[in-house]
Amino acid sequence: MSKLDELKKYTTIVADTGEIEEIKKFKPTDATTNPSLIFKAAGLPEYQFLIQDAITFGKKGKTKSERMTLTVDKLFVNFGVEILKIVPGRVSTEVDARLSFDVEGSIKKAHDLIALYEAAGIDRKRVLIKLASTWEGAQAAKVLEKEGIHCNLTLMFSLPQAIACADAGATLISPFVGRILDWHKKAAGRDFAPAEDPGVHSVTEIYNYYKKQGIKTQVMGASFRNSGEILELAGCDLLTIAPTLLKELESATGDVPRKLDPAKSKSMEIHPLKIDQKTFHWLLCDNAMAVEKLMEGIRNFAHDLMKLEKMLEPLM
Repeated sequence: MSKLDELKKYTTIVADTGEIEEIKKFKPTDATTNPSLIFKAAGLPEYQFLIQDAITFGKKGKTKSERMTLTVDKLFVNFGVEILKIVPGRVSTEVDARLSFDVEGSIKKAHDLIALYEAAGIDRKRVLIKLASTWEGAQAAKVLEKEGIHCNLTLMFSLPQAIACADAGATLISPFVGRILDWHKKAAGRDFAPAEDPGVHSVTEIYNYYKKQGIKTQVMGASFRNSGEILELAGCDLLTIAPTLLKELESATGDVPRKLDPAKSKSMEIHPLKIDQKTFHWLLCDNAMAVEKLMEGIRNFAHDLMKLEKMLEPLM
């Protein structure tokens, strides 16, 4: 069996791409998208029909700004709908990163996206609304989850973020691995083997905390730089993996031992932490890597969304 098939014994595999043809190749259960992935996919000729449909929909707007907002929202949903024709599970669709510190704005955007999915005949249970793991993102998720809108809290780099999102009742979190590694490689001036990878350790810490405390929120490791990181997290609830690394795992053979196991987590001595708003901001502030990577991630997603808007503008 391939290492990908071995990994599937313990972990739900999610495709980290907006490219529909890539998703078809690897038969994942779920798929995740973000503004960067959609921007990349939108430049390919095979997806121009999704853009044209979104532009037509956007003409309902009365102002230029309204037309752009409607077009982008519809484009994100169009990609999601196409992906859901392939995957049996869920698709994650991201809220505008510029709303990462806006609770009400994030809730409204989630409502708009879900309305578009439901108008396309998609049950909201098959959609995960992606929000940044800011304090405001967690509070937006708390409201949305009570409404039956499931959330994926992304751009996660620390345990305090994970606890705040669990307290909000988030369906799923996406702690990042590779971006944590990037930061520590730069800071330490050296590389790290997968077993000592700081990103792997971060996801492992969050996973063990959740399982020890009986938290239902699922953990989905994300943002991988190499297949070694992925294999060190075998047993994580879900792993979202880019097509290049899915191909590498599919081409490799050999045993994949389980590294994360809820039974082992239960036996660990891990004490619960109470996270309120003040504690959240202090603990985040005290983690230079988490602050830098969270803010950088929000900026980059926002900038890629703005690039997408600039690409669409002449077509509208």
